[in-house]
Amino acid sequence: MSVAASEYTAARLSRARLGVTLLFVTNGLIWSNLAPRYPEIRRGLELTYGQFGTAVMFGGIGAMVVGLSAAAIIRRYRSARVAVVTMVFMAAGLVLAALAPNGVLFAAALFAVGAIDSIVDVAQNSHGLRVQREMKRSIINSLHAMWSIGAVLGGLMGAAAAGLDIPVPTHFTIVFVLVLAINIVAYRMLLPGADPVPEATAASGGGSLRAVSVRVWLILASLAVVAIAGGWVEDAGGTWSANYLHDSLGAAASLAAMGFVALMTMQTIGRLIGDRLVDRFGQRTVARAGGLLVIVGMGSALLWPSIPLTIVGFGLAGLGVATTIPAAMHEADELPGFRAGTGLTILSWTLRLGFLLSPVLVGLIADEVSLRVGLTLVVVAGVLIVVFAQALSQRPRSRALDVETPEPHPAP
Repeated sequence: MSVAASEYTAARLSRARLGVTLLFVTNGLIWSNLAPRYPEIRRGLELTYGQFGTAVMFGGIGAMVVGLSAAAIIRRYRSARVAVVTMVFMAAGLVLAALAPNGVLFAAALFAVGAIDSIVDVAQNSHGLRVQREMKRSIINSLHAMWSIGAVLGGLMGAAAAGLDIPVPTHFTIVFVLVLAINIVAYRMLLPGADPVPEATAASGGGSLRAVSVRVWLILASLAVVAIAGGWVEDAGGTWSANYLHDSLGAAASLAAMGFVALMTMQTIGRLIGDRLVDRFGQRTVARAGGLLVIVGMGSALLWPSIPLTIVGFGLAGLGVATTIPAAMHEADELPGFRAGTGLTILSWTLRLGFLLSPVLVGLIADEVSLRVGLTLVVVAGVLIVVFAQALSQRPRSRALDVETPEPHPAP
C-alpha cells in the first residue's frame, strides 16, 4: 500500500472511530437523562417502589421481545444505518415516557424504548467492532468509555433539570433534538457499505445454531452471566441510586443524582484505561479484580449507610464493572460457529435479562424489607463476575489482534 493510500485509510478509520464514538455518547446520554428524573416521575404517577420497578422492567421486556431480531436487521440494512435511525427513535420514545399520564402508559413507553435500544446496542457495537478490526487494535473499551461519558453528561443534565424544576417533557424534548443533531453528523463519518464477516466467524462457516458445539454454547452462557452481572450494577445506579439516597438517606434531589454520576464517572475512567489494563493483565484478571471492587465498595456502603460512603460505593462499583460488558461482547462476537453478529446479538439479548429482572427484584425486596437490602443484589453481581470471569480470554487483547488464529477459550 502506498504512503498516500495508507494515510487515506488511517484518516478514514479515524473519522469512522469519531462517528461511532458519537453513537456511543448519545446512547449513554438518552438513558441517563431519565435516571435522575425517576423519583419525580414515580411520585407524579403515584407508584409504589414495586409498581415503579415493574414499570421499569417493561423496558427489559421490550428488549427481550425484539432483541434477537437485531442481527438479521443489521445484516440487511447495515450497522451504521440501523444504529443512527434507531437511536433517533429511541430518543423520541423518551419524550413519550415523559408525557405518560399513568403507570401503564409509562411502562408501555419504556417497553418501546427498551425494544429500540436492544437494536441500537447491537448495531453500535457491531460497527465499533468493525472499526476495531480494520484498525487492528483494541478500541472497544474506549468506545464504551464514551458511552459512560455520555451517561455522566446525561446524569448531570438530568440533575440540573431536576434542580431547576424544568418540566420533564420539556427536558426530554431538548434531549431528542440534541440526539437528532449529533446522529446526523455521526452518520456521515461511519464506514460505508455492507458489514464484512469477522474472520473467526467466516472460517467456522457460520451455519445453523444447532451446529454450534456444546462447549461454545457454555462459553457464551458464561459470558452472558458476566454481562448480566455488569448490567445489574449499572441498573442499580440508574434505577435505584437516586431513590435510595433521597428516600432512605435524606439527600436533596440534586445530591441524590450523584450516586449515578459517581458510578458513571468511575466506569468511564475504568474504560479509558481498560484497554491498557487488559493488554497487560488479560481480560480475566481485570474482570475478577473489578468484581472484588464491586463487593468491597457496595458491601461497605450498605453495611455502614451514609450519603458520602454510598456515593463512593456506587463509584467503586462503576469502576469494577468498567470492562466486563465490553469484554463479554468482544468475546461473543468472535465465537466460532455463529453467523455474523449472532453471538453478539444473543449476548446482548441475555444481557437484557439483567435489566428485566433487576428492577422488579430490587423493588419487591424494597417493598417487603428495605431498599438497602434490595441493593445487596449489587454485591451478588460482584460475586458472579469473580466466578464466571473464567470464560474470558486471559491473553492480552493487543496480541490477540495481531494473529490470525484466535486463542481457544477456556472451559467455563
